[in-house]
Amino acid sequence: MFLAALVALVALAGAPARGDELPTPQRSPDEVHRTIREVLRRREFRRESPTVVERARRWVRDQLSRLLASLFRGDRGTVLAWIILGGLLTVVIVLSARFARSITPDPGRAIAVSVAPRRSAGEWRAEADAHERAGEWKLALRARYRSLVADLASRGLVDEVPGRTAGEYRAEVAETVPRVASEFAGATELFERAWYGNRPTGADDAANFRDLEQTVLTGTRA
Repeated sequence: MFLAALVALVALAGAPARGDELPTPQRSPDEVHRTIREVLRRREFRRESPTVVERARRWVRDQLSRLLASLFRGDRGTVLAWIILGGLLTVVIVLSARFARSITPDPGRAIAVSVAPRRSAGEWRAEADAHERAGEWKLALRARYRSLVADLASRGLVDEVPGRTAGEYRAEVAETVPRVASEFAGATELFERAWYGNRPTGADDAANFRDLEQTVLTGTRA
């Protein structure tokens, strides 16, 4: 209505006004209505009709809203609403169970498990020797400690697990071979002070570690 009045005023604006008289219309009513229809046909005035999916979603949303509202209304419809809701939940549970049972692993496809190969005690010891020649004493002490753990693991005295701490190895050695527990604890302390404590490390520490390592390996052979 506002748009029609606006167009009518525009149409009347063409004639000059005399005193208190209204201006004479310059356009016929048919022309005014035709102009209004042309304006309303423009894209900005169109109301797009909802799609089938949007209508279905709206219908489901309205039905659920009515169902939830009737659950707490307290009349006869409440019982029926609870029955409908229970039936819907039952259908969902049954379909979920059937869908879960229908999913079976393909026996033709093996599960790929990536396992990093463990380095032997000899490989760790060779790396320690190389670091010592280069003057990298902390790296050398770390490699030598790993070689000691690998030696004990090869004898079945400890479980070499990636990510295991030095304290866990120390506790396991104290339980499996208590006669060398103090020497292994001393070697572990040298490694921890150098690697985690960031203390200065040199040839003397490497020599002390080798002495403790030899005692542990000799004691475990017995």
